Amino acid sequence: MVNAIKGLFISCDVPMAQFIASLNASLPPSQKFIIHMLDNTHMFVQAHAGEMIRNKISEFRDLNSYEKPA
Repeated sequence: MVNAIKGLFISCDVPMAQFIASLNASLPPSQKFIIHMLDNTHMFVQAHAGEMIRNKISEFRDLNSYEKPA
């Protein structure tokens, strides 16, 4: 019998995949969202985690972006 799981397929570069994996690792076991790491740049995650991942990536980019001094 086949088990189907609804989720999101994420394709990104290696550093972003590592950021998402570290985000997943920082959560307690009951809240982990990565279902399967397919390779270094592709993963399958739970569908409900999509918005949270987008928000965390946005925060990360805001903290690590260069703004030229005026």
